[in-house]
Amino acid sequence: MSENNRQNEQMQQQDIGELMKVRRDKLAQLQEEGENPFDVTTYNQEYHTSDIIENFDEMEGKKVSIAGRLMSKRVMGKASFFDLRDRCGKVQLYVTRDDMGEEVYKKFKKLDIGDLVGVTGEVFRTQKGEISVRTNAYTLLSKSLLPLPEKFHGLRDTDLRYRQRYVDLIVNPEVKRAFEIRSKIITAIRNYLDSRGYMEVDTPILNTIPGGAAARPFITHHNTLDIDMYMRIAPELYLKRLIVGGFERVYEMGRQFRNEGMDVKHNPEFTTMEVYEAYTDYEGMMNLTESLISTVAQEVLGTTKITYQGTELDLAPGWARMTMIESIKKFADIDFDETTTDAEAEALAKSVGIEVEKGMTRGEIINLAFEEKVEDNLVQPTFIYEYPVEVSPLAKRYKNNPAFTERFEVFILGCEYGNAFSELNDPIDQKERFMKQVEKREKGDEEANMMDEDFVTALEYGMPPTGGLGIGIDRLVMLLTDSASIRDVLLFPTMKPLEK
Repeated sequence: MSENNRQNEQMQQQDIGELMKVRRDKLAQLQEEGENPFDVTTYNQEYHTSDIIENFDEMEGKKVSIAGRLMSKRVMGKASFFDLRDRCGKVQLYVTRDDMGEEVYKKFKKLDIGDLVGVTGEVFRTQKGEISVRTNAYTLLSKSLLPLPEKFHGLRDTDLRYRQRYVDLIVNPEVKRAFEIRSKIITAIRNYLDSRGYMEVDTPILNTIPGGAAARPFITHHNTLDIDMYMRIAPELYLKRLIVGGFERVYEMGRQFRNEGMDVKHNPEFTTMEVYEAYTDYEGMMNLTESLISTVAQEVLGTTKITYQGTELDLAPGWARMTMIESIKKFADIDFDETTTDAEAEALAKSVGIEVEKGMTRGEIINLAFEEKVEDNLVQPTFIYEYPVEVSPLAKRYKNNPAFTERFEVFILGCEYGNAFSELNDPIDQKERFMKQVEKREKGDEEANMMDEDFVTALEYGMPPTGGLGIGIDRLVMLLTDSASIRDVLLFPTMKPLEK
């Protein structure tokens, strides 16, 4: 930080300190006069600002009662102007000594930007044509003891915006749009699934085994049971237990927790939707995925043609479909065939500059080649299917090609938005795959699956052929709100403490 910037910051802090003292003095005076704003418990908010602005012809001349935060003030002698903002927008307050009386008007002029008030008055249009409320009475509902950042040209520091989202929402009302759309997206997803006979359920967040995904879990301790427990990394294994139990269509939307890195697309806690349907497979899940996402886009945005960070995308059904092997051949000019050995696969990968770790199998190398050479090329919605069995411990094998599984992921602009399988329902095969995951874990892979004996037992009772799908809600919201960072679609993203 330069010396000039440091001095400016010190001056700003000094100014804020003085303003805080003035505001606390005002509060103390009000309390001495028996007008403590924090004693107010309710207010009759009959209308919102949008009711007045959007229906002015009907509202003109009508007496209204509104409530919100004062965002600006222009104080003059006998008449003053304030802007009041509520959740729907803002409207101008026209306040005069004649309408309120001299003593009340004098007190109103002393209100600060940021104070929350309830006002009553008559709707009219000023001589300059601005829709306003001619205020004749007010109630101070809460005193703002800290000045809003407009004093210093707004809240622009992104780190501070995420830490103090409450201030961000006050001074940058456009930020609310992403979260309003997020709410509509979640509602639209629920409506889509509910209308098609899927039942929403809840599964445990505290698990004794972190299953359903390859991820590093958060560990906590249960004092009464005196055991370590894990924050869930995925709800998959519990949802499939419900399919075993006879619920043929289930879904869950909720938080997952993974003790992993943080970047513009990853947050340690995030929201997913997982859906499981009996008597279908991964192809049924493909159809469900493109239908669900395109329907949600149409309902929430009114179109399936969107622009994300300058790139035009078409989410209408009919998405491209390629096997993983086909995509690698197309974009990396590497031909992994059924006869390719582990050593040959390693040589092919190294020939195009891919670093292969010691002991990697053919399937793991194929997946690595896809991640490094293909993903970034998948701009328009694309299904990539036929994943190697080594990276798909919960997916059913192809009958005629057991080295690969009936699994797909959907990619848009190089980013994965969904993951789905024909679910493995063979308990013997499932146990063998768990054992291989345990071997990897014993060799130091903290993301490998643990053995889940109870899940294997559930499969032994019999699970029907089932399709399963997981979609990252945060990434979908990013896509449909044109947000560059996951932090822009999480009200309270994970942040490192300031003292760190």
